[in-house]
Amino acid sequence: MPELPEVEVVRAGLASAVTGARIEGVEVFDERSIARHDGDAAAFEAALLGRSFGVPARRGKFLWIPLEPEQGELTTDALLTPGADRALLAHLGMSGQVLVREPGAAADRHTRIRLLIDQPQHGALEIRFADQRLFGGLAVRPLVVGEGGGAVPDQAAHIALDPLEPGFDASAVARRLRLRRQGVKAALLDQQLVSGIGNIYADEALWRSRLHYATPGQRLTQARATALLADVRDVLERALAEGGTSFDAQYVNVNGQSGYFEHSLNAYGRGGQPCRRCGATMVREAWMNRGSTRCPRCQRRPRGLAAGLA
Repeated sequence: MPELPEVEVVRAGLASAVTGARIEGVEVFDERSIARHDGDAAAFEAALLGRSFGVPARRGKFLWIPLEPEQGELTTDALLTPGADRALLAHLGMSGQVLVREPGAAADRHTRIRLLIDQPQHGALEIRFADQRLFGGLAVRPLVVGEGGGAVPDQAAHIALDPLEPGFDASAVARRLRLRRQGVKAALLDQQLVSGIGNIYADEALWRSRLHYATPGQRLTQARATALLADVRDVLERALAEGGTSFDAQYVNVNGQSGYFEHSLNAYGRGGQPCRRCGATMVREAWMNRGSTRCPRCQRRPRGLAAGLA
């Protein structure tokens, strides 16, 4: 599933294409891709047609584009100024893609929704939402005040700040992490503690920190927990600089191009290969209905912790 870097790559790619654009047409080809919207395809189209997009935003794995209020329309909450009180929320799920195309461009496989827009600088464009597995989708959702005081779609209101946001307080998150009895990897994947991290970047950050995934948060010192979050941030920034991680054709930017951070991975997907740090053979172990990859020498299981615990 796409994580923070992959979603941020899409957000950045959309920014110049959609900011200030007027929505001239909306076509829903598969209503399963608007399951998160309150209403049918006609309601979805009516909520967008004639509106203008603001600057795309993101928190963790959530991506949205604010909808500028119609002339004479007022927001319902002064905290949500300067304008929008609704947004087009995009959830990529496992295989969702948001693609920018010239009008009349060759069809993209699994296109579920198409928006026709007119952008002041670029003219007419198409925004296509393609999704093979149908776990993602688009929805027009109200904006509410989220953690840190910013405006977020209501379906993302429970999401914590992510490590790349200006308001992220690593010391405070480290203190909360140290209250947990669960393993550090499970904690990192809890989007209410810190958002944007999935299986790939959790494995990478734990490898950098030389921590076993099952190490209880309570066993970390404040310094160790803060250092882990610094490693998380560094991994995310490096992945973002390389366009994210693309293991197959599902993870692409708005132009349909793949990222290449998979070539820089030190842990995830490297089971059976030598550790880049010590040379020991990396192991992939079953963990919470998925897998976790670690170095058995650099990331030893904590003393007194039984195998199989998270």
